[in-house]
Amino acid sequence: MDLFLNAKSVRLRSHHDKYLVADEDEESVTQDRNGSSKNARWTVEFVPGSQTIIRLKSSYNRYLTASNQPFLLGMTGRKVIQTLPRRLDSSVEWEPIREGCEVKLKTRYGNFLRANGGLPPWRNSVTHDIPHRTATQDWVLWDVDIVEIQEKPSANIQHPPPIPHSDSLDFDSPSSISGKSSHFSRQESSDSYVGSPPKSEGRTIYFHVADDSGEVDDDAIEGYSFSFKGNGVDELAHKLKEESGLEDVVVCTRSPLNGKLFPLRLQLPPNNADMHVVLVPSASKAFVFYLVIATCNVKNLQM
Repeated sequence: MDLFLNAKSVRLRSHHDKYLVADEDEESVTQDRNGSSKNARWTVEFVPGSQTIIRLKSSYNRYLTASNQPFLLGMTGRKVIQTLPRRLDSSVEWEPIREGCEVKLKTRYGNFLRANGGLPPWRNSVTHDIPHRTATQDWVLWDVDIVEIQEKPSANIQHPPPIPHSDSLDFDSPSSISGKSSHFSRQESSDSYVGSPPKSEGRTIYFHVADDSGEVDDDAIEGYSFSFKGNGVDELAHKLKEESGLEDVVVCTRSPLNGKLFPLRLQLPPNNADMHVVLVPSASKAFVFYLVIATCNVKNLQM
């Protein structure tokens, strides 16, 4: 992560000694040996509130995006493209992970930015995936060339004190300024609670993605979260699939009694209480087990 801390713009060089390049169609992303092109430069943005997650913006002011589109049907790799979404969501967020002098760029859902080699159509393509073969392990490693350094503001610059709002000013004496200012502050504070309470902004959903065995390491893996304003289980499941980029998953929650996972089927907790859920792949070995547990729970309720 320290490679990006002071960087304003960078170039990313793949294991194939080619640079990550934004194509002129303002959508595709490929590899090219010409690193001097403006299209090989990526502006670094830190996600607000985080020192470990970045966004990369192309020369066309579009973000490097981990899409949910398969690169080839039947293959696990998914397309990496340039987009300018109306809402900056997790698909444009990357977590740099240091590997010696190189980095791996991980999506919020565990895949890595991968520079592909081999024969067309794989040659020079860029996808996001988890490499399972030893021969492709290095395809997710990138050298970072800092093109432009972020300018830091001088510590010696002194900013003038803020000017009080004109409504709180009394031009009779300086002391009356602070007196009236505090009076208005207290009045605004008390008035803000008069009338109907502010509308709820929904609940926060925290989620992990389980592996093929249905296991999830809550301590080692940082979960993801988003704000959810819906009320139904189906609506939540749809939103989770949209946020995670996964389709065939079962939304599970932990039992407060024994901590075991079971499918979320009935209803959401009341009063917009925050929730912690786990997404279990439908094709995993654990899916059949959870389905049996859910069936047993339903029968017990009917009894």
